[in-house]
Amino acid sequence: MPDKENTAIIQPVGAIEQHGPHLPLAVDSAIGMGVLGKALDKLEATIPAYALPNLNYGKSNEHSHFPGTIALSAQTLLAILMELAESLYRAGFRKLVLLNSHGGQPEVMAIAARDIHQKYGDFLVFPWFVWRVPHVAAELFDARELEYGIHAGGMETSLMLSLLPDRVRMERATCEFPPDLPPGSLLSMEGQLPFAWMTQELSRSGVLGDATIANREKGDLLLESLAEGCARAIAEVVRFRQPQK
Repeated sequence: MPDKENTAIIQPVGAIEQHGPHLPLAVDSAIGMGVLGKALDKLEATIPAYALPNLNYGKSNEHSHFPGTIALSAQTLLAILMELAESLYRAGFRKLVLLNSHGGQPEVMAIAARDIHQKYGDFLVFPWFVWRVPHVAAELFDARELEYGIHAGGMETSLMLSLLPDRVRMERATCEFPPDLPPGSLLSMEGQLPFAWMTQELSRSGVLGDATIANREKGDLLLESLAEGCARAIAEVVRFRQPQK
């Protein structure tokens, strides 16, 4: 590689956890890899960007009461990311994207990125959550699904119908939303003023959202938009220079 310092190395980070009765355990990992693979296909050949093998296990303790979930502690995941970054730095790379696809660990990605950059001042680290790249979910799902359909609901189920349709059992799809907060509450599950929660407190099935509204057409549109947004962001990483006063 002629210019390792400006080559984007992407570490996808997923999870293995229960996703209701209708989806497999590897949903987050499958979505992260599916979006990333399609994004890399969209990049021009002149843009140097490469994916590392997916980290399948993540911080999933909010789902620990549901069978099939395998969870790392935040400390363990952070240690893995730090040591991985050290290996990449020694190899001469200076740009690392932590492409997370599990909603329970964006904070770990952010801590890892800051600590890596603090340790190696010329190592640029980008802690991304795949659902934060530009996408069209708001055009396909209503406000309630966008707010509360965060686990095995309409969005994830639609994506899985696009990525791995033979692993989705739509006949077992269910709709289960968490209990409503008091009217006018400033608090939310994952908003500006969140509260800590465990999935078993909010759902009997493990589903948060309405999986019954999912279909492959929505999944194809959502996957295309996520991949396009991810590709644009990766191209920016390659061109990125750390702002300096």
